[in-house]
Amino acid sequence: MNKLNVKKDDTVVVISGKDKGKQGKIMIAMPKDERVIVNNVNMITRHVKPRQQGDPGGRIKQEGAIHVSNVMLICPKCKKATRVAHAFVDGKKKRACKKCGKNID
Repeated sequence: MNKLNVKKDDTVVVISGKDKGKQGKIMIAMPKDERVIVNNVNMITRHVKPRQQGDPGGRIKQEGAIHVSNVMLICPKCKKATRVAHAFVDGKKKRACKKCGKNID
């Protein structure tokens, strides 16, 4: 199983693609596929057929998945996009900011 350096509810910035520079929170992290879904980023249009009486059909905008290599974590302390370091704090492995060195978790 693959391990990601970002988790659900982390704030990230997109570093490549059509939404480059946009920021948002991670809603869903999929480590098996190495993909994340970020709020209001990579919006796709889905055509939905009404399934029951009274259900509206039409085009629905929703977030698409982005490969985890195309996003970068924003440090909550220094507010900069950073890579993730790993440090041992109280005998446990924790994530740390590469720029300011503060603990992220």
